[in-house]
Amino acid sequence: MGKMMGYCGVDCGACIPFRAKEEDNDELRRCYAREQSEVFGITITPEQVNCDGCLSEGEHLGYCSVCEIRRCCRERNLEDCSFCEEYVCEELKKVYEVMCEVFGKGTGGVAHAQVTLDTMKQNRLTGKR
Repeated sequence: MGKMMGYCGVDCGACIPFRAKEEDNDELRRCYAREQSEVFGITITPEQVNCDGCLSEGEHLGYCSVCEIRRCCRERNLEDCSFCEEYVCEELKKVYEVMCEVFGKGTGGVAHAQVTLDTMKQNRLTGKR
């Protein structure tokens, strides 16, 4: 499985649609489509469950296909949000809040993706790898 981090710091490699496409795994697609359809009350078909990851030009599922963070980083030619002088901007704060509150991808109200970028930024500033 490939490793890819999104502009916001999210681990695309841990995302089911990314894994499903990378592994060409129809069972992952079926389970994810069923779960998301039930949780959000919308119809998602297994055929829609594909993502090439945030940094790619390819397919993106759901919010990732219209993500303002992705658009912003691409327009500014940034490797990720931690390279931005406005890090952490208001838009990114909203995304991190949703990650924590809706998807449970945080600890103590701090998104795991933010911890990733904070650490990377700190390591760059201090010369650590």
